[in-house]
Amino acid sequence: MKAMILAAGKGTRVRPITYTTPKPMIPILQKPVMEFLLELLRQHGFDQIMVNVSHLAHEIENYFRDGQRFGVEIAYSFEGSIVDGELIGEALGSAGGMKKIQDFSPFFDDTFVVLCGDALIDLDLTAAVKWHREKGSIATIISKPVPREEVSSYGVVVTDESGKIKAFQEKPSVEEALSTNINTGIYIFEPEIFNYIPSNQEYDIGGELFPKLVEMDAPFYALPMEFEWVDIGKVPDYWHAIRSVLQGEVKNVPIPGKEVAPGVYTGLNVCVNWDKVDIQGPVYIGSMTCIEDGAKIVGPAMIGPNCWVCSGATVDNSVIFDYSRLGPGVRLVDKLVFGRYCVDKTGATIDVQAASLDWLITDARHQFPSHPTEEHRAIAELLNVGKGAL
Repeated sequence: MKAMILAAGKGTRVRPITYTTPKPMIPILQKPVMEFLLELLRQHGFDQIMVNVSHLAHEIENYFRDGQRFGVEIAYSFEGSIVDGELIGEALGSAGGMKKIQDFSPFFDDTFVVLCGDALIDLDLTAAVKWHREKGSIATIISKPVPREEVSSYGVVVTDESGKIKAFQEKPSVEEALSTNINTGIYIFEPEIFNYIPSNQEYDIGGELFPKLVEMDAPFYALPMEFEWVDIGKVPDYWHAIRSVLQGEVKNVPIPGKEVAPGVYTGLNVCVNWDKVDIQGPVYIGSMTCIEDGAKIVGPAMIGPNCWVCSGATVDNSVIFDYSRLGPGVRLVDKLVFGRYCVDKTGATIDVQAASLDWLITDARHQFPSHPTEEHRAIAELLNVGKGAL
């Protein structure tokens, strides 16, 4: 069976991570989110998978290659061009990307599934496809019921009693919402859908194709299902995903490594004197990471591989990406550290290098930074970061 993973977006709402990492490659405890999607597809018999790529396409292609080691076949459709010897991504939109593949050579010749490449899901795709076919639907949205107070964060699907879609509401207020079923970005299509998508132009599934189907009164349905769905559309969503995995709330994502103490997991060859640190789970510490004596880690927290946490530093409810060094006495509370960037739970970002704060957070592969000057300390206080505040 055939499927498609949408992986061409720039992921602007997940910056700074997506400056160098495409959204499908964002790690959930060292494993790209797209890898979990491949496992789900394979589990339900989808073994021929198209992936449209654009932004940082090589990162995705170099990791997944032809899919053999994941038990599937993968092919890629690049959206963009070469300008002055450099690959420039020019995404065609979700529907436009599908159409480009089909125009090249008709690949989708039976019922197929389309998944966004930036969500953790645990969905019975087999049951969903069976329902779709029984309805005689040309397109089906997998929707999910959410509490009414949360509808303003999502696109809401409005259906009749049979499940046929009548309208959409984009992030309605709680008072105006006509439904509590939201669009999860998981779709089932018949090949006839390509009759309604123009060639060689940017075209979106949610914004253009679906409204056209509603206007035509096409057999277009929504199937509400209860399943685990952790979207990673924004930095706070990623934060939530890591916390959920560490707390055991996502069934199909086990915590890797070895459990060395209750709720404390490590990769290979972690350097730590357990009697001289304070670590309160749930916590994951990646391979070849050093935790110096006197450091404190309070979960939920993830520290990536090849990191260095200096004496007296605190990591509290934070996510630290690989090769990060936290200086002596630095206190990280509710922060995400990615390279030269420190991000809080709302997505507000500090470039520690530009702010002359790289004595607080730096690349563990560099020589240790010199001691901070009084000027550096003053900058840290102005930005509300530094000892006891970062």
